Amino acid sequence: MKLADLIVIGVYIVLVIGATYWSLKQVKNSNDFFAAGGKLPWWLSGVSHHMSGYSAAVFVAYAAVAYNYGFTMYVWWAVPIAIGVFAGSILFAPRWARLRLRLNIESPMEYLSIRYNVPTQQLMAWSGVLLKVFDVGAKWAAIAVILNVFTGLDLVTGIIISGAIGLFYTAIGGLWADALNDFGQFIVQLIAAAAMIVAVATQLGGFGELLTMWDRLPAENSMPLREPYTLGFVLAYLLIYTFSYNGGTWNLAQRFIASPRGKDAQKAALLSSVLYLVWPLFIFYPMWAAPILFPGLEDPTKSYSIMATELLPSGLVGMVLIAMFTQTLAMTSSDANAITAVVTRDILPAMFPKRFNKNKTSLFAVRLTVLIFILITVVIAMNAKSFGGVLDLLIIWFGGLVGPISIPMLLGLLSWFRRSGSAAAITSWCAGIIVFILVKFVIPDLSTAAVVASPVLTSLVIYAGMGWLNPNKKVRPEVDELLNALNNDEDAVRGKPPAGTAIDAS
Repeated sequence: MKLADLIVIGVYIVLVIGATYWSLKQVKNSNDFFAAGGKLPWWLSGVSHHMSGYSAAVFVAYAAVAYNYGFTMYVWWAVPIAIGVFAGSILFAPRWARLRLRLNIESPMEYLSIRYNVPTQQLMAWSGVLLKVFDVGAKWAAIAVILNVFTGLDLVTGIIISGAIGLFYTAIGGLWADALNDFGQFIVQLIAAAAMIVAVATQLGGFGELLTMWDRLPAENSMPLREPYTLGFVLAYLLIYTFSYNGGTWNLAQRFIASPRGKDAQKAALLSSVLYLVWPLFIFYPMWAAPILFPGLEDPTKSYSIMATELLPSGLVGMVLIAMFTQTLAMTSSDANAITAVVTRDILPAMFPKRFNKNKTSLFAVRLTVLIFILITVVIAMNAKSFGGVLDLLIIWFGGLVGPISIPMLLGLLSWFRRSGSAAAITSWCAGIIVFILVKFVIPDLSTAAVVASPVLTSLVIYAGMGWLNPNKKVRPEVDELLNALNNDEDAVRGKPPAGTAIDAS
């Protein structure tokens, strides 16, 4: 790191502080903190959804996959997300915004007290919080690897610094700060990625070599699918990503909840889908060329960072570090915001109804919850190896468990599943968790695809089956009314509760 790099980093930090200060001025209550007051523009929501959908793990764990396996990295990660988010732009994204219009929700879990009941809501909320603790911990561990390569900081120090910065702007500015910093990070990443591609093309012998470099790589590196990333693996992750990126990962649901109307949320999802289809090509190309420029790396997780420090001039190295570092902040800070919404809007009012009133959610309680959540995830990050490392935490633990949690939440928005009630939700959750434990710890030698697909498929079949096999089941009037109101913006607004009225979770 040279003086020019440090100056670039310093300038960006000043910009982050400025955006956070502006956001602080917009936050008057919990609705502003968690849902940007329902005023997030669709283009900002779309970019923020995209940037909050992946972290520096892409430049660490996924860089290793790109280094060792080639083009399949794009096929099994980016393409399924793009398809899943596109499907969600039709099915899910507009309904999240309409839930806010209808019920004044601030948390993606709030509506479950009406859709099912309070015990079901609490089960989903608690299990989701526990899952995100491990997911966010993996991302702090990933950014620490990058800081180690660029600056020489040990991993524990890198994790602590990352957590402290994320805590600063998440606790102060809420969703507005998250979204504005996401947009700034996108611009920085655009510049950094362009610089990396130019540097790699120069080293290869010209831009034409970017197309012909595959001849200099092992033949299997250009294959769209190769072991262990098979068609079954891709299809499993298409299913998981469809649920995760459309709201199963709560921070992504918040981008849609904060949209003014359902049509705005739909446009945001479409923009994010296009970005997932196009943008990863720019990110991964240097990673695919790394085996040519730096053959035989002992630790491929450091490949992207090594290329940046070796190939880029002073100043641009700092830009790349910012791009990767803040990419993690984009995801982890928005995760912290979403988890805080669930804890303060759903869990605490149910546990302590006399002390916590969701109609008057205290900003002090909100910010204290952010602090506690980030501290816990930092501790998890320091012990990431105990769970199999960063890649295991991201691919197997999160992939295997997100389905059972998200299926009742996402499918509960759709009229097709109106007869799948609380029993279906709880049974499908339990079955998915049990199957994950079996395939992860009991049944030997299963493929990664089987480990991650079995829980979500089990939950899906049970949730849908328990509703469809009981066509005569009575649906509560309030559930029917809610599901019908989510079909379009006009119905969502018609007959909605007065402003400031939260859901009755009694």
